[in-house]
Amino acid sequence: MSTAKRYEEAKAIYKKIGVNTDSALNELKKIAISMHCWQGDDVSGFENAGSLTGGIQATGNYMGKARTPDELMADIDKAMSLIPGIHRVNLHANYAIFEKGKKVDRDKLEPKHFKRWVEFAKSRKLGLDFNPTMFSHPKADGLTLSHEDPAIRAFWVRHTQACIKISEYFARELKTHSALNIWIPDGFKDVPSDRMAPRARLKASLDEVFKMKYNKKSVIVTVESKLFGIGAESCTVGSHEFYMNYAAKNNVLCLLDNGHFHPTESVADKISSMLLFADKVALHVSRPVRWDSDHVVRFDDETRAIAEEIIKNGSDRVILALDYFDASINRVAAWVLGMRNMQKALLAALLLPRATLAKLQNKRQFTEMLMLQEEMKTYPLSDVWAMFCAKAKVPGNEGWFDQIKAYETEVLAKRV
Repeated sequence: MSTAKRYEEAKAIYKKIGVNTDSALNELKKIAISMHCWQGDDVSGFENAGSLTGGIQATGNYMGKARTPDELMADIDKAMSLIPGIHRVNLHANYAIFEKGKKVDRDKLEPKHFKRWVEFAKSRKLGLDFNPTMFSHPKADGLTLSHEDPAIRAFWVRHTQACIKISEYFARELKTHSALNIWIPDGFKDVPSDRMAPRARLKASLDEVFKMKYNKKSVIVTVESKLFGIGAESCTVGSHEFYMNYAAKNNVLCLLDNGHFHPTESVADKISSMLLFADKVALHVSRPVRWDSDHVVRFDDETRAIAEEIIKNGSDRVILALDYFDASINRVAAWVLGMRNMQKALLAALLLPRATLAKLQNKRQFTEMLMLQEEMKTYPLSDVWAMFCAKAKVPGNEGWFDQIKAYETEVLAKRV
């Protein structure tokens, strides 16, 4: 049966429960996901800084890691060609592209060091988001913005301010906002004697960062918390409580990474609470396995729950990005899998009879609500997804992997 025929049958099935599949597809097309560049090269960047530090760890040694800007951009192109819709690319500061012999330290970064990324994005109609890189650097020895040494704190303040200027450049050139996310690895391996002092230093550093003037309409600043990290198991300076309060008081956004909380916590449950007190919330969707292990996003219960909250509360109120880095499998396939799974989760949420389910909850008809929630899991989502992919001219099923295998043979396997 053709994709069109299957879609028409699915459309009729969903219509019986009050769901318009055409509207769902139109809405999904508008939702841009920021795809993280660092999956393509295991967070290495182009500084040649050596091994990763600061709680960052990519495991595996699959063939074909991108080694240069051209290779990374080619891999992003291949991934985007297999993902329906027009999306965004999320960069870290260590992906600056320097002319030969003109490398600068991170506190001296300028827009010109990202000109090639802007040209890349502009030609493909992509937005660019950005992140200061406060790890894998001689001045990131456990503490950065909360460091005891004022000179080291000042270095990272200058770096963050430089990154804000680069985000402004992205927004100006690409005619779309640029999300600037601040995450630091600061913390303590063992129980500290004083938690207040480093957090006070972090607050003072952030206050210093935001003394600068920048276009707050085009640069959306977010701050990202973490429960613990490698080498910071006992105390993370930038905790959720710290950043949630800092964001609320200083008119920036709180970013929730679903790998950065206790395994029993649900980030999906936090979204509605955050949106009662802020216009927007930012998300990094990842997949933790017992800890913040950055596995490829699956079409699983947690991803679906997050997607449902995004759709229920308005996708325009969520800054949505992915964040994982798996070096044990084909890196381009990892991008495609994660992005498509996030889109499938969003589509599944768009195809729910939300008004009916809300009405059942309000009337406390919990038995019928549970029944409908469960029955929806076997509705013909795949046929609607196939139509979404067909409209975008990308494979709607596992056929996309044939292109990945060919790319691995023709391109990735030759990177030695």
